[in-house]
Amino acid sequence: MPLLRRGDFGPDVAEVRATLTKLGLLSDPQPSQVFDLPVEHAVRAFQQQRGLITDGVVGPATYRALRDATYRLGDRPLAFLMAQPVTGDDVSALQERLLELGYDAGRANGEFGQQTEQALKNFQRDYGLVSDGMCGPDTVRALRQLQPKVRGGRPVFLREQERVRRAGPRLSGKRIIIDPGHGGEDRGVVVDGVSEADLMLDLARLLEGKMAATGMEALLTRGPRNNPDEGERARFANEAGADLILSLHVDANHSPLASGVATFHFGSTGGAGTTSTVGEALAGIIQREIVARTGLPDCGAHAKTWDMLRMTRCTAVRIEVGYLTNPGDRQRLANPSFRDVVAEGILVAVKRLYLLGKDDQPTGTFTLDDLVRHEVAFGQAR
Repeated sequence: MPLLRRGDFGPDVAEVRATLTKLGLLSDPQPSQVFDLPVEHAVRAFQQQRGLITDGVVGPATYRALRDATYRLGDRPLAFLMAQPVTGDDVSALQERLLELGYDAGRANGEFGQQTEQALKNFQRDYGLVSDGMCGPDTVRALRQLQPKVRGGRPVFLREQERVRRAGPRLSGKRIIIDPGHGGEDRGVVVDGVSEADLMLDLARLLEGKMAATGMEALLTRGPRNNPDEGERARFANEAGADLILSLHVDANHSPLASGVATFHFGSTGGAGTTSTVGEALAGIIQREIVARTGLPDCGAHAKTWDMLRMTRCTAVRIEVGYLTNPGDRQRLANPSFRDVVAEGILVAVKRLYLLGKDDQPTGTFTLDDLVRHEVAFGQAR
């Protein structure tokens, strides 16, 4: 669908207005087809609740989230469809309920996938229902009657924390997906001939080389000539059985004064907001390492529901390394030595995550040589 913003007019706008009204975000006593200021404010409020970019513009991600928000558990039958997976708030509610009852439906990402289907079949079998993996009226009724087995904390994120603990402090053998943003014909942000796609691919290759030196296996989601969409990148990471995903981007702003680094992890704040605790921890460590090493302004770590964060089974973070629209950031990003410093900071942050606070050093002081020595010493000790 086309982007919808303030000043637009037509049936698509009327649909957006009706959805916002149904969600209680817009008072629309006289339905209209005009995208006016109240609609923009309502869209921004919705985007903020859902962990989307808060720009007041209805693009594909916001439109999909608006559509998904209209579904409640029980409104329609739910089942796994490989060609076109079912999405919606009703799917999220089903996943959350299964998790509460002790069935591993994976991350409550609102998409009915194979893991959700298997968890549902297990529940149906245990409850004496037809184990067909379809969530119809009988299954919904049973789900609502039972008391949760898991209280306090989110089971899927507790499992995520346990995986990190069991993985141990050693980097060798860990599989990391490095995701340089954009690619192919999509150059991302481009200012004065400097493109996001080229910078992030080079940063990814620098990071890949450093990881290889520590014994890690690093896989890139793209090369110079292709540009998978976020869903394809997430599927690649899932099929590869990744331990972590690091998505690399730069930012842009209409103001040339905007500057700094920000890191994003999976999470939302509206309704029953959820946050990947491991993702939040890694994002915070990355922020501290890059800021300490580069002096870039600290723009913080934030929860978002972007597909690359939401659709991956393992912990994923997205790092926005500076603003190409800022002359100072752009000059530094164009310097290979600066990108090398950023790559080392990201690698050290990953190491700190697996150290779990043990044998730690002050932020900004770990080096690649330190990490390699740690890996060698660990291997000899075993």
